[in-house]
Amino acid sequence: MVGVTADAAPLLAHPALVPLAQDLNQDKVTPGLLGFVIFAVIAVALWALMKNMGKQMKKIDFEEKPADKSRPPAAKAAEERRPSPAAKAADPKS
Repeated sequence: MVGVTADAAPLLAHPALVPLAQDLNQDKVTPGLLGFVIFAVIAVALWALMKNMGKQMKKIDFEEKPADKSRPPAAKAAEERRPSPAAKAADPKS
């Protein structure tokens, strides 16, 4: 197999990409290697935090109190807010 020489390289370039390469500004700032390294470090730190959070969540021992099956919780809450008949009789505003 014959290697590609510097003279033949422009002939092999895709015609649609040639204008993009000509518009490339050499003064343009890009993230480069440092940006990639910082992004990779943040990604690894996030992975480690999520892994640790999973371990901490497995340690939690939560047991829900058994519910009172005689009445639903909404009925209990409404009954607690409702004043008793004796309190209504003593209230002169009613």
